[in-house]
Amino acid sequence: MFKITPNPPATAPVPHDPSLDPQKVKEATDRALDFYLNPETSKACTFSPKTRPIYFVDPTLDDETLLVEACESLSSAHAMAGNIANSVGGPERKPLLALQQLIMLNELLVNRLLDKLRVPQ
Repeated sequence: MFKITPNPPATAPVPHDPSLDPQKVKEATDRALDFYLNPETSKACTFSPKTRPIYFVDPTLDDETLLVEACESLSSAHAMAGNIANSVGGPERKPLLALQQLIMLNELLVNRLLDKLRVPQ
């Protein structure tokens, strides 16, 4: 099979422009990438080093995303508590089963709220 274009295509090399400062080009590139790829993150996450939180939830996330993440975390905690409760016997098992039930009830509450958000309009 014959290729129409050569591999690689013949192009003139791009000459290096000595008037461009590499540091300024890098800064401009970083600003452009941040503007287009992370527009909200660059504005919302301005913490000074002394007040920077250890755990941070992005304030630009919508309610449904937050609830889905909470539901997934509760579901995982429910499964882990159940597995631990099934591997333990005696008096330690009852508190673990109670913990599993509390996690499950909170998971049901979050699921109910998600169902209300997803009602077709």
